[in-house]
Amino acid sequence: MSLWPPPRRVEVLDAADPLVLPPGAAVALHVTAAGAEQAEVSEELEFALAGLRHALATTGQQLTPAGAGNGSGTGVACRVTVDSPGAEGTPRVNLPTDESYRLRIGPDGIAIQAATPTGAFRAASTLKQWLASRGRPAAAGFGVPAVEIEDRPDFPIRGAMLDVSRNRVPRMDYLKRLIGRLADWKINHLQLYVEHTYAYADHEEVWRDATPFTAAEIRALDACCRERFIELTPNQNSFGHFHRWLVHDRYRPLAEVPEGFQHPFSIDPEPFSLCATDPRVLELLAGLYDELLPQFGSRRFNVGLDETFDLGRGGSAEACEERGKPAVYLDFLRQVHGLVTERERRMLFWGDIILEHPEVIDRIPEDAVALCWGYEANHPFGDQCARLAASGRQFWVCPGTSSWHSFGGRLQNAVGNLALAATAGREAGAQGFLITDWGDHGHLQPPAIAELPLSIGAGFAWSVEAAREAASGPERNEEAWLDHAVRLVYDGDKTLARTVVDLGAIDLDCGGPVMNGTTLFYLLRFIDDDLSHRRFRRLSIGTLQRTYARLAAIRDRLNLIESDPSHSALHWTCRMMMWCCQLGVARLAAGRGLLAGQLPTKVRATLGADLRDIAGDLPAVWVATSREGGLRESQDLLLRAAAVVDGS
Repeated sequence: MSLWPPPRRVEVLDAADPLVLPPGAAVALHVTAAGAEQAEVSEELEFALAGLRHALATTGQQLTPAGAGNGSGTGVACRVTVDSPGAEGTPRVNLPTDESYRLRIGPDGIAIQAATPTGAFRAASTLKQWLASRGRPAAAGFGVPAVEIEDRPDFPIRGAMLDVSRNRVPRMDYLKRLIGRLADWKINHLQLYVEHTYAYADHEEVWRDATPFTAAEIRALDACCRERFIELTPNQNSFGHFHRWLVHDRYRPLAEVPEGFQHPFSIDPEPFSLCATDPRVLELLAGLYDELLPQFGSRRFNVGLDETFDLGRGGSAEACEERGKPAVYLDFLRQVHGLVTERERRMLFWGDIILEHPEVIDRIPEDAVALCWGYEANHPFGDQCARLAASGRQFWVCPGTSSWHSFGGRLQNAVGNLALAATAGREAGAQGFLITDWGDHGHLQPPAIAELPLSIGAGFAWSVEAAREAASGPERNEEAWLDHAVRLVYDGDKTLARTVVDLGAIDLDCGGPVMNGTTLFYLLRFIDDDLSHRRFRRLSIGTLQRTYARLAAIRDRLNLIESDPSHSALHWTCRMMMWCCQLGVARLAAGRGLLAGQLPTKVRATLGADLRDIAGDLPAVWVATSREGGLRESQDLLLRAAAVVDGS
């Protein structure tokens, strides 16, 4: 896979001479549009040309306007034609979307024909990959084979959503680097999932310890995305998952269950959802929207509305009894939709509740976009997409990276889940493909773990045929992605790529697969419980010991090279997973029915001390990519587990 996403048509012109770029030479740029001799360079077109300059700079070339004096001597030209039928007799580029393009590389230079500047930018991404993968040193400079490529995407909207609310708030420098990678993979949509990590002016008690995004930072990210033809879309959960607000006295009266509710995202009971029948809730949301939305250029807005576990258990109980939970949920959705449309945005919302109650699907507002999510390789995307398609409403498919609840990822599940979403979504007419990356229970997996499945999903969204090929491949397919990881994700770092691939396969041989996570992570997450639950049924002392040895070998391999932040983070991950192996061996040896605190005293003391050391080393690897807000909370999850084990 030398090009990713795979283009629709690639014809290597073996009969033609290669393009040879002299060392440090200038390449003459010619831009035309709609038959004009010289196109007016709009802001968008300038962004596309910046992508071309970057692509050529990777081989030491400069892109210089034709006639500038230093660009004509090489005889090499880069001709960009935007919204033009091209040469006489040449059929126009197929235009099902505005991202289609044709790229031709020959001995006289580079020619790009595109429907819009966006298409020209996508062509520049492909050019960059072709130069990197097929270019070779030549006697007269840098040689690259002649080729003709024609391409367009299958999904009009191809997005990524990053969880920035489960403790790990990314640093701006990391996010900007990732945005560049997403653009290289032809992603055109990005969301940052917010519960409490935006610095709302009048709500400091909610975000005080979270080092949230400020308005200025969002505007800077919006500009960074726009330059790379990515739409940065606001995302503020507005119903369930509001516990970060509702635990504070000022907001607790707005909760469905103010006294607290046992929900899956906290160890102790706490208020979780807003009360759907309290008019003060809409006043709060209106104020938040008025502050958040103007920072974004996007006209879309994801309001969440998922996993309303406690609906009908408190403030809305009487209304739910009289009218039914689905009707109460639908009424609240419509009211939120009214807030969104008043602010001239189009509402996106998670579709789990309406899919649980299909009788309300036809009653949601016609312009609301349902996000159909599911994270297992066998998720029923086909059935769910068919139900949404029958309603005539727009919907997107939303698979995931399978990185959360895992430490080191679940690569096979990720590939299966991403491929299934692409094929089922395309068949049913989904307009968007949104890859979600969550951070449940401390976001303890390092960001590098998610980058490989993000790139794979981006390719599937552009080329569903690539998804079909992956789905029909061997069951254990992690090795198939190693070269891809080296070249297209981890900048040629073979050790980093090898480590991510190896860690992503651990779950298959160590108690897995299990739902929505890995057994090793669940040994930590459910440390208060015995091991009788079905999630631990495949665990054995032998498999844990073999896994420990594999992890030790991976850790030692990382020790052999000079450390960088990603290597250090994965080294920490190996230590964390090895500790879970030791815990599992000790607990199985003692008996599945015993609790962690009932292990022999010496074993408990060793495990507790080791986990405290691991927790103490978390800050050093965390701050390389993430802000300090939330770090202490993630450390506390580990320290609490240590206390459960050793009783301190």
